[in-house]
Amino acid sequence: MKTIKTILVMLFLAPVFAYSQTNTKIEAYYFHNKTRCNTCKTVEAEAKADLKELYGDKVTFQTLNLEEKSTEPIAHKLKVSGQTLLVVKGDKQVNLTNEGFLYAVTDPDKFKKIIKEKVDPLVINP
Repeated sequence: MKTIKTILVMLFLAPVFAYSQTNTKIEAYYFHNKTRCNTCKTVEAEAKADLKELYGDKVTFQTLNLEEKSTEPIAHKLKVSGQTLLVVKGDKQVNLTNEGFLYAVTDPDKFKKIIKEKVDPLVINP
């Protein structure tokens, strides 16, 4: 009888646990247009490298072309309409677009420091 109760509780909690695990996934998105300047490419490269170095596999990184039809659903969901660098965890968003365009080319160390400062709370708080 105890075994049956344990199994039933586990079956009930499994979907809740699965949801909480997927809700803690941290994803970085870099949205861009088809035509890209040097700064745009540098923002992408620096952000991708910094996130990988700072967080390893804890943060995934995707580059998405806003002019492709397949990108529309995620751009709409995240309310993105132009070049944007976002780090997302559940319903929390960290927008690093301005900092990226200000510092990725001229002061990449400062950009990395800002990424760490703004993304750490997402990684540290499950």
